[in-house]
Amino acid sequence: MGTISRAATRQAAPIDADIAARTRARVDSIDVVRGVIMIVMALDHTRDYFGIPGQNPTDLSTASAALFMTRWITNICAPVFFLLTGTGAYLSLRKRSPGNLAGFLFTRGLWLIVLDVVVLRCLAYQFNVDYRVTLLIVLWALGWSMIALAALVRLPAALVAAIGIVMILGHNLLDSVRSTNPLWSILHQPGFVLNTREHVVFVAYPLIPWIGVMAVGYGLGQIYAWSPVQRRAFLLRLGLALSVAFVAVRALNVYGDPSHWSRHDTLVYTVLSFVNTTKYPPSLQFLLMTLGPALLLLGAVDRSTPRLLQPAIVYGRVPLFYYVVHFPLIHLLALATCYARYGTGHWMFESPDLAHYPFAAPPGWGYSLSVVYLVWALIVCAMYPLCRWYASIKSRSSNAWLSYL
Repeated sequence: MGTISRAATRQAAPIDADIAARTRARVDSIDVVRGVIMIVMALDHTRDYFGIPGQNPTDLSTASAALFMTRWITNICAPVFFLLTGTGAYLSLRKRSPGNLAGFLFTRGLWLIVLDVVVLRCLAYQFNVDYRVTLLIVLWALGWSMIALAALVRLPAALVAAIGIVMILGHNLLDSVRSTNPLWSILHQPGFVLNTREHVVFVAYPLIPWIGVMAVGYGLGQIYAWSPVQRRAFLLRLGLALSVAFVAVRALNVYGDPSHWSRHDTLVYTVLSFVNTTKYPPSLQFLLMTLGPALLLLGAVDRSTPRLLQPAIVYGRVPLFYYVVHFPLIHLLALATCYARYGTGHWMFESPDLAHYPFAAPPGWGYSLSVVYLVWALIVCAMYPLCRWYASIKSRSSNAWLSYL
């Protein structure tokens, strides 16, 4: 780890070439947090391919505490990624006009949608082109959120943040509205856009709250013009306030999440029920629970990057590259394992219905959490030299197209 840390330090370069040396620490802090969530994110995706099929990690009547926590720790990933995407957009105003930024966000948003629905869907998630099953997931929502932000960037950043806060605070008022309208599934309620015998298109990431998180992240970018002391104090106070607010709102069991917590036979499972908030769509309580600690981490690493976390900078500088590459890498490793175990791997290319997404598991497929964690570690280590290579290319090149990956 020490060798990797030193290599990461040598390779680290500011995300934005126009940000002066005096801002290096705060830009590094964004990359560190983003890198940490990319590392953690791979754990959940590894579990998707190597875990035991059919296990619901959030069903406390069947899930072990270890399985629940393996899923729960990854909840922080999507909210932080959306938040910091908004923050990065604001910081890019150092070298872009609002009009130029709006154009970039719009085109990059469109690219992310195509990347998710076409490229990754066929070459990473499912290894097929039959389109019987399509899930609209994180990059799809990220793309539309960037397009929405493109329409807002000419407004004052504080107003953009206020719009985002209203969306986060208020969207759970819509929970009682139930509709099979595809537009409602796209905006608020996970559901089917298309559901026939031949094709299924399911929205897992409704847009309203995710757009809100990105808008808040855009407003958060303003603090990076403050003095380091003022900025760190703000991040730590805000992170603590959101964390305390989560405990208070969750304890009331009245508003902010359609799933209420309950007492269980053991204290452990009562605590797990308390933190078992709703991600689809991300409830107010879910976002308080995840963004509070994320802001605390952002404030904690703002002064300097701990040596243990320095490798995360490499991942955090090329997050989309990491995302695009790690999925097929996990799937290919599952395919190789399937061939070694069964002598064939056709299951890894099949996803006949939503219950068999992202692949049709072979008989007896699935490994213990210890194996999942081992494979996860191998994936993260394998991604390090690839990300370092690509980060080096981006730092040396002025090609604008590289900003799209």
